[in-house]
Amino acid sequence: MAFDTAPATASDTAPDPFTAADYAARMAAAAQSAADAGLAGLLIAPGPDLTHLTGYRPVDTERLTLLVLAAGQDPVLVVPTLEAPDAAAAAGAPALTLRDWTDGKNPYGVTAPLLDVAGRFGVSDNTWALHLLGLQRELPTTSYVSLTDALPMLRAVKDERELARLAAAGAAADAAYARILGVRFAGRAETEVAADLAALLREYGHSQVDFTVVGSGPNGANPHHEAGPRVIEHGDMVVLDFGGLKHGYGSDISRTVHVGEPTAEEQRVHDIVREAQRTAVEAVRPGIACQDVDRAARAVITEFGYGERFIHRTGHGIGVTTHEPPYMIEGEERPLVPGMCFSVEPGVYLPGRFGVRIEDIVTVTEDGGRSFNNAPHELAVVE
Repeated sequence: MAFDTAPATASDTAPDPFTAADYAARMAAAAQSAADAGLAGLLIAPGPDLTHLTGYRPVDTERLTLLVLAAGQDPVLVVPTLEAPDAAAAAGAPALTLRDWTDGKNPYGVTAPLLDVAGRFGVSDNTWALHLLGLQRELPTTSYVSLTDALPMLRAVKDERELARLAAAGAAADAAYARILGVRFAGRAETEVAADLAALLREYGHSQVDFTVVGSGPNGANPHHEAGPRVIEHGDMVVLDFGGLKHGYGSDISRTVHVGEPTAEEQRVHDIVREAQRTAVEAVRPGIACQDVDRAARAVITEFGYGERFIHRTGHGIGVTTHEPPYMIEGEERPLVPGMCFSVEPGVYLPGRFGVRIEDIVTVTEDGGRSFNNAPHELAVVE
């Protein structure tokens, strides 16, 4: 490990766990939202929606696991018999009825009696086609719509305890960034620096590292560059984008550093992105449309002649996953409301040369916005 081994200082105090009552309230609210949207119910497969609603995080396999929610009905979790003990131990299990099925039996036959035979159901986006087709065979008069289309804001508005977890994850990412500035970049492969970032996130309490982008020199012009064998050189601009889960909630931060002193052009591009990012964060307030955050960042970059080099949306939601609705992009007219959390990450990418991106996670407050990231935005010079 190339960085110093000073002890972690970001708070690792575990928050109070969510209770069965918390999960019951979430499931009831989700079922009511489905009814309000004209749906007969929700079908939730293993993934972030199931974790959010029940606290259960099973292995996602070809065996059917499915939460069935409908207004006015008790929640039912269909599970393979061999996984029933784990399901029963989940935090939200007291608010659920478990319905298990054994290998060799038809799980869709077990599930079908729980559904309105002519209903239209919202289905979590990551449901296996195998399972959806199995339900359609059992109940050919049912129909289905993805949750992103039907209820995109299902997990978008966070309560105070969720916000506290996101704040802790953001502080941990800030602490990792502060430490990575002391690492030697020149003469080392991108993968080595990425490994340092992953280790620091874990040191500061992350249970899961989702990504560690290290885009040096021309690789920085690829926003989702996978850290590779390229050796970082003196004179490189380096885009760092890293995050994961702490206490079950996400971090995601981007900063751009320079190995040695930057050129005037490199500094200017960085200053433009920094101004765009600041302007977009300051635009955050209840009632404006998601697209207005994107417009605020994009206007600055376009004014300085780099509009065509800003090639992605300004932001994405974050919670129990690092990418989820809402999205800060032109055409998204949904208004911001307090408790929404999302990234603000404009960038400029010059193919074959370098890229710059600056990103914070922001939450909407009653009168504006608050950033969960407070790491310096200046162009840091590293060795």
